[in-house]
Amino acid sequence: MPSGQSASGTGSSLTSQAPLPTVCIVTADDEFLDVLTHELSPWFKVVARDGYYDLARLTRESHFAAVLLDIDTQGEDPYGGLHVLDELRHLNENLTLISLSRARARSVEKQALSAGADAHFRNPVDVAELRTTLVDRLRQRREEAERKKALEFSRFQDFIGVSEPMRLVYDAIQQVAASNINVLIRGESGTGKELAARAIVALSRRATKPFIRLNCAALPENLIESELFGSERGAFTGATEARPGHIELADGGTLFLDEIATLTLPLQTKLLRVLEDHHVQRLGGRTLRKIDFRLISATNEPLEEMARTGRFREDLYYRIHVIPIHLPPLRERIADIPLLCEHFLQVHCVANGMLLKRFTADALSALEEHTWPGNVRELENLIQRLIVTTRGDEIAASDLPPRVLAQSIAAQEAILLPEDGTDFDQQIRQIETALLSTALRRTMGSKTAAARLLNLDIQRMKYLCRKNSL
Repeated sequence: MPSGQSASGTGSSLTSQAPLPTVCIVTADDEFLDVLTHELSPWFKVVARDGYYDLARLTRESHFAAVLLDIDTQGEDPYGGLHVLDELRHLNENLTLISLSRARARSVEKQALSAGADAHFRNPVDVAELRTTLVDRLRQRREEAERKKALEFSRFQDFIGVSEPMRLVYDAIQQVAASNINVLIRGESGTGKELAARAIVALSRRATKPFIRLNCAALPENLIESELFGSERGAFTGATEARPGHIELADGGTLFLDEIATLTLPLQTKLLRVLEDHHVQRLGGRTLRKIDFRLISATNEPLEEMARTGRFREDLYYRIHVIPIHLPPLRERIADIPLLCEHFLQVHCVANGMLLKRFTADALSALEEHTWPGNVRELENLIQRLIVTTRGDEIAASDLPPRVLAQSIAAQEAILLPEDGTDFDQQIRQIETALLSTALRRTMGSKTAAARLLNLDIQRMKYLCRKNSL
């Protein structure tokens, strides 16, 4: 099976680690085993097996970094190792699996990769290339593990971030969680105000009690009152049965009112009364129901200015503003952007059944320079789109939309001059053609008018048009 011998020091990144990673080679080909063991020994601890028996148990109980599996077998099933590959992959999704076969058919390689192999080699195997592939795959696995570990370290409840502004948010949430004090969460749209509310509840004594959410801006004025306070049968047209409102449903737990600033003044008055005496009366009802709930509100509006101008009740403002928590916009927590990108890539690649993608350094720089008016929500939506529209496993600066690139010097430089260089004359020709085409299009094909736009004399304009076949 082997066709190659010694190789260069590709695995230097692994030699510095102690102890050496353990690789299990499963093959009945003694000659191939000797060659491969000799090739891998400086970089790995090699364990050899001559068959598939008890391999699943051995893999589960031993700390194998990788398994090299010869899928050819003797007997009725010539490729019985395919089933073993599938079993090992389901047993450990982080195990590096490389399959080997004497079969030349492409279908065998396809089946091996479908069964869970990270790579497949056909006879004759170039052992140097095999070793390089093994080193690269293990490095990728290690980097993925480190990325996941970094994400776990950066996680607080459902938040991702380690920047100082977010640390202050985490501290504030932990301080208020144990109390029953009303909390007002402030921040721009897309900063995660509901996540903050859920984090407070998760750390509070009401964690197992109802969490009732109502977006006050999402319902018309004629419906918001019945949604908040409930209604009795016949209270209004269409009220065919008695219904509890969100305040009642939150009894014993927490009521989260998002966009509270959109409530009308009459509704603000009714909400204030509930907060003062902890009783609620349904529309069309006469009975007062005692309610025990904690109120968490959220807004991105300037409530102080609204209270000063009479658009928001000042007494209600003081009721809900006992403890404010401010969520910073994404542009003020740039250090968290790489972590958020990694998190959203993992979540949405898995959701779409795709291999994990990554951003290039230039792309990340561009994302860090963007102002993100839509904050974290805008970033997540962009990543969802890029996962689907970008080919390959890397998302480069050139894949980003113009609105992001427009603010990024790094991205513009990366597009203008890629890392591997460019053809200067070809780029100049493309720019020249683009300018001429744009000028002609803007002037409805008039070369005279286009020449004036480009500050060219008409003879040179005609020459350039002939030169560029325009």
